[in-house]
Amino acid sequence: MPKTSARLLSLLSLLQARRDWPGQLLAERLEVSPRTVRRDVDRLRELGYPIAAIKGPDGGYRLGAGMELPPLLFDDDQAVALAVALQTAAVTGAGIEEAATRALSTVRQVMPARLRHRVDALQVTAVDGPGARPHPQVAPGVLMTLSAAVRAREVLRFDYDPVFPTGTAARADPAATAPRRVQPYHLVTRGGRWYLLAWDLDRDDWRTFRVDRISPRTPTGPRFTPRELPGGDVAAFVAGRFQGSDGTGGWPCLGEVVLDLPASVVSTYTRDGVVEGLGPDRCRLVLGAWSWPGLAASIGRFDADIEVIGPTELKDAFAHLARRYAKAAADGPTEPTTPPPSR
Repeated sequence: MPKTSARLLSLLSLLQARRDWPGQLLAERLEVSPRTVRRDVDRLRELGYPIAAIKGPDGGYRLGAGMELPPLLFDDDQAVALAVALQTAAVTGAGIEEAATRALSTVRQVMPARLRHRVDALQVTAVDGPGARPHPQVAPGVLMTLSAAVRAREVLRFDYDPVFPTGTAARADPAATAPRRVQPYHLVTRGGRWYLLAWDLDRDDWRTFRVDRISPRTPTGPRFTPRELPGGDVAAFVAGRFQGSDGTGGWPCLGEVVLDLPASVVSTYTRDGVVEGLGPDRCRLVLGAWSWPGLAASIGRFDADIEVIGPTELKDAFAHLARRYAKAAADGPTEPTTPPPSR
């Protein structure tokens, strides 16, 4: 690519990256003189890009918005980043796989042949880790509604479908199924799931809600002044909630058991739980999950005797699974079978 064309591409990329650019700063980034920047801006204007000059002591430039812009230009790094992002959209849980495929095809058509060949050579398949469950899909319209409320700082009302363990009376509690009123703070994606971090007005506390269980109500409520998030770091705060570092646990179901296994063994297979050694062959485990049966099943994977410390819902979940497993065993083959080898 000729030097001038490469410089124009870099200049256009910089103008797209931020709203205003001082002329001297552009010259430094491109390693040219301010006079060369002015000439390059004039060339881009001739190509149809509406670039406005900014008055002031330093002067500068701004790429204006318009419906008649020529096709966007991408440098090599941007083309690779775009191809990777669109091809891995299947694991975001945002329900945009088909749209991402069409977007990549559309962008590919306006790329120069050189970049098109590079994108075509980059074939990526996103694969979840072992044991990963299918990601719940979130409608793009729901994501847009939530993000709009976050941006506008408007109180959000929605119906929420939490997970209740089988046989409990929680679903019959009107407070558990009542519409939620929150001050939305941020959208977060973690492990292929989308979450809304918000201040719950009725519970007077921070909460994380799974977006695939949210049904927004319209219209939104009044505007609000955002609260200060503890610690100020969204990623650290959400990670702490999921790991139970706040003492209450970000999981809706948190239980405590004693296992007849060494703490060193249990901690090897426990990512978000808290393991405490009680002796050479016993340990205490505090673990969370999205449902009580799910938590009981997760604890049951350890081949050891289990003593449930609490709560009662966890004991009920073990009894529920015991009945289910007993029924599965009774309905299975009657002839003796050789147990599978241990791994």
